[in-house]
Amino acid sequence: MSTVTVMPSGTVIEASEGMSLLDVLRSGNIEIPHKCEGNASCGSCHISLVEGRKGVSKIAREENEKLDTIVGVGSKSRLACQAKVLGTENIKVELLDAGF
Repeated sequence: MSTVTVMPSGTVIEASEGMSLLDVLRSGNIEIPHKCEGNASCGSCHISLVEGRKGVSKIAREENEKLDTIVGVGSKSRLACQAKVLGTENIKVELLDAGF
């Protein structure tokens, strides 16, 4: 089991292997936009993966293509609906413009 630390709040959530980061965030009562219900078609769940890159799945083609259409994407950008927890290390994410 891994943990996901959510910035800027510092909330720590336990994450099981195979869960998407979106599911982890929702299980910790963290509200994050997800208009397409996890299909990588809207980009609204764009987050920054601050630490633990080896603790999540690699970027697939669909996610990469959607990230290419989003303003403000950087090398640490991921879609929370597509990044799956591998259970190998703890993860730290930063919510981006989540409307809080």
